[in-house]
Amino acid sequence: MQQHPAREAVTWDENGTPGSAVWLSASGRPAPKRAVTVDDRLTADRAIGFASQGTAMLWQGDFQGAKQILSAIGRRLAKQGARPGKRGAEPATTEEQFYRIRQARAQRSRILSLILIPVDLPRGGPASIPLPRAPRIDAAVPFAYGGAPVGDQDRAVVSLQELVGVLSAHQWYVNGVDVPSLGAKIHPHYGTFMPTRHEYVDLVAAAPLPALDVAFDIGTGTGVLAAMLAKRGVGRVVGTDLHQRAADCATDNFERLGISDVAEARVCDMFPDGRASLVVCNPPWLPGSAATSLDAAIYDPGSQMLLSFLAGLPDHLAEGGEGWLIISDLAEMLGLRTREMLLDAIAHAGLVVVDRLDTTPTHGRAADTDDVLHAARSREVTSLWRLRVA
Repeated sequence: MQQHPAREAVTWDENGTPGSAVWLSASGRPAPKRAVTVDDRLTADRAIGFASQGTAMLWQGDFQGAKQILSAIGRRLAKQGARPGKRGAEPATTEEQFYRIRQARAQRSRILSLILIPVDLPRGGPASIPLPRAPRIDAAVPFAYGGAPVGDQDRAVVSLQELVGVLSAHQWYVNGVDVPSLGAKIHPHYGTFMPTRHEYVDLVAAAPLPALDVAFDIGTGTGVLAAMLAKRGVGRVVGTDLHQRAADCATDNFERLGISDVAEARVCDMFPDGRASLVVCNPPWLPGSAATSLDAAIYDPGSQMLLSFLAGLPDHLAEGGEGWLIISDLAEMLGLRTREMLLDAIAHAGLVVVDRLDTTPTHGRAADTDDVLHAARSREVTSLWRLRVA
């Protein structure tokens, strides 16, 4: 299991008595500097007031009441975010709308993360929440937090917002995610991108293979693309990822699918040693900073992974081999990147485009007319670019 390195503490004062517990965050959020104890008497307005001052709230009431106040805060913040702009102001561009949405979501997430829940971590025993009507978390805590180091203490605190996400992610892991073109389920570990959008997997399932000897899958994540290549008959597939938890996830899925003799996952910054007839990469589709470790599958700061893949590809392709870049044009629709920038990067790397396979998304957000970014999402195209050395 992934070991969480942080041993920060959260401290508070309760009727003159100091309290302290270890801070756990699977997403890498820092521990709040200040905390107060609260219970079911807390209102959404009061909670937002605490949060605006950077003060966390350690819940000591009914667990379901904590979830209700979390929902109430979320609704209040959503209403605030939906207020119309200043009368007479110029309409925002799509890029400006995107950044405003990101800022609003980051602020909302920061406020919601400040509702804290205590967690008991007895040595040698299962984790539990010492609150009335709390769910079981004995399997979900090691799933997301690994060994959950607590030093000399046996109590920790976690963000309720994150814990709710952990419980949901654990169910996804237990049940698995159906991948139709693979004809099997993928079981995502916490912190790896869930393959709930299938169009990029479908593209890899349909593109003509240049050879069947060796393939690399750069940024393998859950290993779904590596598994697809193995299913298609590639004799050896090496998936790489910068994060240990992703390599562990891919290895777990290869074992579940019975392809461990063909596919392996390594912790590696981009390319493994050697060359391959096929090198595949599905980088994060949106340029931008990743606020937490969980955002790393969505945002690629400065398009670094995209550009590194293109620049390093010629040195890792076997003669006559191909590189497959799978990427959406949503960044272009949002004004975050231009098609010219992508084509220039391909040419600068000494590569040529031999073909491009396109598909349109079928997920619900693409058809959601209430989405502020619907105009861009409805025109989104996901492409597999077949590249060769010039």
